[in-house]
Amino acid sequence: MNPSSSNPVRALQRWRQQLTVPQFTVVTGLLVIVLATLLLSTPLCSTSNVGLWQALFTATSAITVTGLSVIDVGEDLTFAGQVVLAGLIITGGLGLMAITTFLQGFVQGRSGLRHRLDKGRSLDEFGVGGIGPTFHSILLVALCVMGLGTVVLYSFGFTDIDDPGRRLWASMFHAISAYNNAGFGLWSNSLENYRDNPVVTGVIALMIVVGGIGWRVANDIWNNRFRLGRLRRLSLHTRLVIRSTALLIAIGAVGLLITEHFGYGASAMEPYSFLQRLQIVLFQSITTRTAGFNTIPLSAHQITDAGLLLIIVLMFIGASPGGTGGGVKTTTFAILMGATRSTLQGRSDVLLHRRQIPDATVLRAVGVTLASALFVVLMALTLGLGNSLGQQQVQSFSFLEKLFTCVSAFGTVGLDLGVTAHLNRWGQLVLMVGMFVGRVGILLLLSALYGHRHQSRVGYPKEDLYV
Repeated sequence: MNPSSSNPVRALQRWRQQLTVPQFTVVTGLLVIVLATLLLSTPLCSTSNVGLWQALFTATSAITVTGLSVIDVGEDLTFAGQVVLAGLIITGGLGLMAITTFLQGFVQGRSGLRHRLDKGRSLDEFGVGGIGPTFHSILLVALCVMGLGTVVLYSFGFTDIDDPGRRLWASMFHAISAYNNAGFGLWSNSLENYRDNPVVTGVIALMIVVGGIGWRVANDIWNNRFRLGRLRRLSLHTRLVIRSTALLIAIGAVGLLITEHFGYGASAMEPYSFLQRLQIVLFQSITTRTAGFNTIPLSAHQITDAGLLLIIVLMFIGASPGGTGGGVKTTTFAILMGATRSTLQGRSDVLLHRRQIPDATVLRAVGVTLASALFVVLMALTLGLGNSLGQQQVQSFSFLEKLFTCVSAFGTVGLDLGVTAHLNRWGQLVLMVGMFVGRVGILLLLSALYGHRHQSRVGYPKEDLYV
């Protein structure tokens, strides 16, 4: 027997070197959450209201840039705790996959073509470029956007805060939270106090969009900034993301105007004028898909069922690939719409902007959407199992409220109807699992669990089915 095989340290090193990128990503993400939990639960970072469980939920929500919370960030966390929370948001927002892949290069010490391609795929990058320059570019863009947002919010946004230090921190924290699509705020009512402040709502909405479209799109637009009159110079991915994002924002805003005006039930926007409603629905449509801020109270008693259903659909679609948001992604939605159009037209291929989409990409879009939908339904069904598992149920909620909360967690959005804080620990555990799976991604998580499987070279006969 080889003595080195019984050495725990060498066995751990050997196991670590054999991890794939998806497995390394999941393990690193869990380790970061554990360390953040221990840090947030200390008296340096929180008050006595925050125990290990509350710290665990907050750390999970922050590293997955979700924004669901069981504590009051402004009251229950000290300044040091808020700084830690902001650091966790940046870590998760700039890409848990990007950071862990960057670290894996030092852990494993491999730089072959196969591994560079593997790293590129986990970053949603095409080609064989190194991880270092890409990550540096992502970080540079993020710092510039967050810095500019902080300056504008400090100078023209949060002018009602007299203390310069508090105003600077409020501007910096909300700029970080907005760009990373986290939805965390320093106030328990989110941004309701700044509903009529166009600078605050405008800057935060713009930062949400910039963070949500992804670094690749922003980089493509910047490289072609002098030729934006000819959109064909932009990549298909960039054009698809821009048009899908604009269309979903418009559909969400118009849809909320209609549902809250004609829908049956009380509406939170009833007291406001048409211009105020337009500003509210535009901001809410932007933040609904990715971020989780709100400028009006959200509850099942103040938003119509039709409005809640529309918000659920927008949250499920989410942001764009490579962005700081979650969901099944705008490009996945666009591919499915393209496939539906091709089916109705009797075509055997999927075309988007005069480009044929590979069958493998279409299958991946279908797989992601179906797996995500099944996972969300499973979350909603298991959310109420606390009673049978010995957990005390604090309050009962309708299935629509549960489904809303589960989609918000899985899509890493963070909008809440007042459900999260009233769930028992089993329900909050379900949400934590949903947040982590939603941030890591269904396909990457399955790849981490089952590993890489070689493509079979065995062919099978084809046969049609009635559908």
